[in-house]
Order: sequence, then C-alpha cells, then structure tokens
Amino acid sequence: MYTYDFILKNGFLVDYKNAFAKYSDIAIKAGKIVEIASNISLQNVRDVLDLEGQLVVPGIVDPHVHLSTWLGGRTGHRMLARAGVTTALDMSGPGEGVMDIAREYGVGLNVATIEFVRPGYTVESENPSATELTALIKKVLNHGSLGIKLLGGHYPLTPEATRLAIEIAAKEEAYVAFHAGTKATGSNLNGFLEAIELASNNPLHLAHINAYLRGTIKPCLEEVNIALQVLKEHPNITSEAYLSPLNGTSALCEAGLPASMVTRRCLVTGGYEATEAGMEQAILSGWAKVQVERAGEMILVCGEEGVRKWREEGDVGVSFAVNPAEPRYCLATAKDDKNNFVVGSISTDGGGIPRNVIIPMGLNLVEMQALTLQELVQKTSYNPARMLGLENKGVLEAGYDADITVINREQRQAVLTMVQGKLSMYKGYICGSGTNLITTAAGAEYVRSKGLNPVIINYTDTMVYKNAH
Repeated sequence: MYTYDFILKNGFLVDYKNAFAKYSDIAIKAGKIVEIASNISLQNVRDVLDLEGQLVVPGIVDPHVHLSTWLGGRTGHRMLARAGVTTALDMSGPGEGVMDIAREYGVGLNVATIEFVRPGYTVESENPSATELTALIKKVLNHGSLGIKLLGGHYPLTPEATRLAIEIAAKEEAYVAFHAGTKATGSNLNGFLEAIELASNNPLHLAHINAYLRGTIKPCLEEVNIALQVLKEHPNITSEAYLSPLNGTSALCEAGLPASMVTRRCLVTGGYEATEAGMEQAILSGWAKVQVERAGEMILVCGEEGVRKWREEGDVGVSFAVNPAEPRYCLATAKDDKNNFVVGSISTDGGGIPRNVIIPMGLNLVEMQALTLQELVQKTSYNPARMLGLENKGVLEAGYDADITVINREQRQAVLTMVQGKLSMYKGYICGSGTNLITTAAGAEYVRSKGLNPVIINYTDTMVYKNAH
C-alpha cells in the first residue's frame, strides 16, 4: 500500500482561496490533495512528477463549452484536456448526444450539460406553453442534464415564452442559461437588456456577455459600460465572457438562408449577404472559417476546402472573427466598488470549437498587469467551480479534489491535466478515459445507465442560485 499515489514536485503553486504563490510539492491520494509542503518525502510513493518550476493551479473550469455531435463533441474532450481544462459545462446539448459522446470519447474530465430549447426540436413552436416547458425541464433533469439553455440569439422564442421558461426553471430548481435574444430583439445590447428584464429577479446564467457588445447598437465601449452598470445592479444575473476574437455558430442553410440568426448577422458584419450564396463567398474569402476534424481535433479551414466541407455536411460549425478586443479586455478585468469582478468567470465557448484559449489569453492579461495570477485562478477555477456548485474544486488545499492544471508559462500551454487524482493529459499525450458527468440527484441513475460516473450536485449550491437569493 502506497502512502501517496502521486507527488508533484517543485511546482510554483498559485491559489486564490488561500492567497498564496509559492514553490511547493503536492501529495495526492485517492483522488484528493492530502499534503502541500516544501519538500515531501518520496518514500513509498507510486509516481513522482518533477514539474521543474512550472505553474501549478487548481484545475481550470470552463463554464461555457460545446461537446455535442454538431459542434465537434467527439474531439472536444481531447481539446479541453490539452487546453488544461478539468471541468466544463456543455451549453446546449442535446444531453443524450453529449452523454453518448462522453462515454465513447471521454478522457476523464468532469462534464455537465444543459438542454437547448429550440422550436421544432425540443419545443413545438416559438411560443411554447407553460405545460410544454415544464414537461421539458422535468424530462431533462431526470435524464441527467442540469437544466436548459435558451438559444435566443440563434433560434429565438417570443419574449413571453422566454420569460416563462426562466420562471419555470426557477420553480423547478433547474439551471437556466440564456444566449440573449428573442423574436423582439437580437444577439446585441438590446437583447442583453431585454434578457435582464425578462429574468426579473429569477436566477439566470446570461451566457458570454461579450457576444452582445460588438458595437452594433452603440460604440462598443459605450455598450460595455452600459452592460457593466446593469450587471452591478442585478445580482441575480451570473455571467461569463470569453477572450477569443472568434465566435462559433452553425453554417446550416435552409431555403437559401442561414438557419441561425447569429450566422446571418456575422455575414452582414463582414459585408456579405445573409444568404446561402453569401455564406459561400464568405467561406471562399476567409471571413467564414469552417470546422474540420483533423488528427483527432477540430481546426478551421476556408477557401475551396471549407466550401467542400460545408456542402458535404450542411450543419457544420463555422467561425467569424467578430469579437472586438476592447470588450473582451474590459469584461475580463472590470470590478465593482467592493473590488469584486463584475463578470465572475472567464470561459471559451469552445470545447469542440477550436478556441480553447484560457491559458494563452489569460496569461496575456497577467503580463499586462491587468490581472494577478491569483485573480486569474479566481476567474478560471475558483469562481466557475462555484457557478456549478462544485465546492470541493478550484482550490489547492488538503482535502480538496486533486483537479490540477500545470502550465508552461514560456510555451503558454498546459503540460498536465489531472482530474480527481488521475492524469487526463501529460505533455500533450491523452492519458485519461471515461467521463464524470455532473448531475443532480434526479438524474444520477440515468447517468449510470449511460455508462458514466455521476457527480451529484444540488442546484441550490450553485452560484446561479445563490446570487439570486
């Protein structure tokens, strides 16, 4: 019997909760951190890894990714592990497909999922009834999802149905996230402001704040200042923002038009018609970049290769460089009068979409002295873990889960990803298998039936719930 399963030696540890940044060793046993000290004995240890002064942080938690069949899900687990992510929230599902992919292609990560609400797919129309929405929420909770995602910017509901969905989710104690926009507004500042109003005082995860502040209504910095002030005034809204210039959407066209409203707006932003013909021209020119699987991961291509891929598959992921730099910087760093971050977490909206850039972009902010290393840990691990009610993650301390990310600062990339004391990735090689599916008690048995390991949380422990109460 070994005293420890792992000792990680000679790393430079940074922790937000305990406010330290120091060289130290970490001893791990049975999935937990059991000791942090300057020189832990190597006797009777199963494995020792010398980290040679590399940066050691609590495992990165990404509160907005995509791991579904139509957004590169089967590659997303590998991509996240290589990006240093240990825990992720899939933000749209469908849950069944996410779980099937997690079973077949998982690399040992912790993953949660919420189910999309889309007319013609999970609800019948753009104005579903209270009965239909309640039935959907109950079903997805029993099937392992944490709740629902309103895809307003892409596939909007009426304002009335959107308000109703948020209210019912609160009543049923279901997680609810919202890509702002309804039949009355779009994925812009007006949609953001409408989302705040529709939420009333109910809990709401308002997704990727930067996506609504691209300067389409007012100059982008004016939009940012408005949004930050509104967020300060509405603590029931939990939010995240991402740092990549790229968005991600669907290239599917129906009856000669892009099916997603976001895709149409991105085409217009680039000076192209919001039509199927406009999509082809945008791909040929490089304004639109199509997702292609290569060597087990997703990359972005354009030109003739991109058009060919799009024509073959139809509902393929596509990205546009539509996110201005100023909102991304401001939303990552803005604080309120009490020195708390207004936007609590940094996300990627990545996973199977190739923009998992928390480490390189986050280190940019540190090097600019816009964030300290401890603040970066707060926004990329401690806070997002609490968004999901994972109180035993996001901290380097004895007794906490051994979810750990090791970063080479010179190379600006993860070199080790460990989840519950097991290696998921080491020096670029994928080591892990399976998936820990974050669910509620209602969905635990269903998760087991899918061949996954349930990690049970309570909705009332999530930051989304607590911020509203």
